[in-house]
Amino acid sequence: MSLDWLRDVVAGNPDHPSVAHTVFIIAVVIAVGMALSRIKIKGVSLGITWILFTGIAAGHFLEPGTIHHDTLHFIKEFGLILFVFFIGLQVGPSFFSSFKSGGMKLIGLAALVILLGAGVTLAIHFITGEPLPTMVGVMSGAVTNTPGLGAAQQALGDHALADSVSLGYAVAYPLGVVGIIMTIIIMRYVLRIDFKKEDEGLAAMSNEAQLPHRYSVIFSNEMLDGKTIATAHTLINRQFVVSRLMHPSGEIVMADGNTMLHTGDRLRIICSEDDSEAILAFFGKPIEMSADEWGATAMQSTPLVSRRILITREEINGKKFSDLRLRTRYGINITRVHRAGVDLIPYQGMELQVGDKVMVVGPEAAVAQAEKVLGNSLKKLDHPNLLPIFLGIALGVLLGSLPLMRVPEPVKLGLAGGPLIIAILLGRYGPHFGLVTYTTMSANLMLREIGLALFLAAVGIGAGDGFIDAIVNGGYTWVGYGVLITVVPLVIVALLARLVFKINYYTMMGLMAGSMTDPPALGFANTSSGNDMPAVSYATVYPVVMFLRVLTAQLLMLMAL
Repeated sequence: MSLDWLRDVVAGNPDHPSVAHTVFIIAVVIAVGMALSRIKIKGVSLGITWILFTGIAAGHFLEPGTIHHDTLHFIKEFGLILFVFFIGLQVGPSFFSSFKSGGMKLIGLAALVILLGAGVTLAIHFITGEPLPTMVGVMSGAVTNTPGLGAAQQALGDHALADSVSLGYAVAYPLGVVGIIMTIIIMRYVLRIDFKKEDEGLAAMSNEAQLPHRYSVIFSNEMLDGKTIATAHTLINRQFVVSRLMHPSGEIVMADGNTMLHTGDRLRIICSEDDSEAILAFFGKPIEMSADEWGATAMQSTPLVSRRILITREEINGKKFSDLRLRTRYGINITRVHRAGVDLIPYQGMELQVGDKVMVVGPEAAVAQAEKVLGNSLKKLDHPNLLPIFLGIALGVLLGSLPLMRVPEPVKLGLAGGPLIIAILLGRYGPHFGLVTYTTMSANLMLREIGLALFLAAVGIGAGDGFIDAIVNGGYTWVGYGVLITVVPLVIVALLARLVFKINYYTMMGLMAGSMTDPPALGFANTSSGNDMPAVSYATVYPVVMFLRVLTAQLLMLMAL
C-alpha cells in the first residue's frame, strides 16, 4: 500500500496544498508549544507564547507552498474571535463597574502608551532616515496590532513601499510579543512586586469597593415615623436593603418596601461603604448587634435562616426583583447578589441572571420554597447555551466590519474589537433580552485557551516564511527599532501607573497587554495572576486602544504620503 497519503499529510504537497496538512501542522505546533511552555527559568516561563515561536520555526523550515493559506487565515481569525469573545463574556458583568472606578484613568494611561509609541517611531524615522511607511509597519508589529498594519497597507495601495510595511511588521511582531511579556516580567522585579501583598491589596480593594456592608441602627427619624421603607428609598435615593426589623418588644420580622418604620425600631441595613454614612445618618443612631442577635431570638416564632441560592431557571433570567414579588409570596428577602465574582446590593429594578448566587433570608420553609422557584440546580448550568454565543459572534463580526470614519480609508474595530465589545454588552445586558449568557468557568477557559492557541500557531506559521531572510538582509535593525517602540512607552507608563497612581500590579499587567492589543501578553498575565483583574483592565482599554492604534497608523501614513 502506497504511503503517499501519509507524506502529503505530514510533509505537504507544494503542488496541492491541503487543509489536512495545514491542520496537522497547526496541531503539532500547538502540542510542541504547550510542552515547551512548562519550561521555567528561575521560576519564569513564557507560557503559551511558546506556541508562537514553535510556529515561526515550523513556518521557516516547511517547504514553501505546502500550507493552505486560506485555511491558515481562517484559523487565525476564528481563533482570535473565540479568545476575545469569551474574555468579553467573562468580564462583561463587572466591566462597567470597573469602568466607573478608575476606568478613565486606565484609558488615559493606555492612550499615553500609544502617543509615546508614535513619538518613538517618528524620532527613529527622523534620526535614521528610515522610510516612514517601513517604520509604521515596524510599529504595528512591535505593538502586535494587525489592524494597524491593514490600515497602513490600505493607505499605500499599490505603492512601491507596501511590501516593506508588511516585512517590517513580520520582523518586529515576534519580538514585539516577547518584548511586551519581558517588560511585564522586568517591571515586576524593578518595582519589587510581591504577589502576596498584591493579593492582600486586591482583597482589601475588593472588600472596600464591592462588598456590601451590614449595619445595625436604632430608627430615630421622627419625620419618617409611620412611613414605609419604600418612601425612605425615594427620599434618600441610594441603594440599600433593610433585611430585618426588630420592634421594641424584641420581635424580629422580615422587612420589605411596605414595612412601616416607627421610632425605636432596630434596623438591619445592607449597603455599600461609600453610602453608609449618609444612610445611617438618615435613619438614626448606629448600634452594635451581633448576627446571632439578629438571627435567632427567643421571642421569634419562626427562626430566620440565610442561604445562598444559585439561579438556574431560564424563566428567571432577566426578571426584575419587583416582578418576582418574593417577599409577598414567600416571606423571604434577598440581601445580596453575587455575580461574576462581585457582590452587588439588590434593588427592585435589578435584573437577575442565570448563574447569579443570591443570599436569601427568611423562615426555613419559605427559603426552601424560594429555592424551588429560583432553581439551584448545578446540572442545568452544565448544559451549554450556544445560541447567545454564535449570535454574539455574528453581531461582533458585523460591528467589527462597520466603517467608523475615513482618513482616507475606513477605520474599523476589526475582528477582535467588534466581538469583544458585543461580548461585554451581552455579558452585561443579555438577560434583559432573555438571553442566557452564562457559561461555566471551565467551559469559558477551555474555549478561550483553544482560541488563543489557534491564533498564535497560525500567526507564527505565517510569519516564519521569510522571517530569517528579512533579518539577514538588513531587517535586524528593524528588530532594534521595534524593541524601542515596544519597551520605552511601556516602561514609562508602568512606572507612572505604579508610582504615581498606585495601580495594582495585576491591573497594570492587563493595562500593558491591552495598550498593545496583545492577546499572548494577556494570556501570560492571566496565567501569572490567577485572577480576572488583568482581563478586566484589558477589556476596559482594548476598544479605545484598537481605534486609536488604527487611527495613529493611518495618520502617520498620511504624513508619509
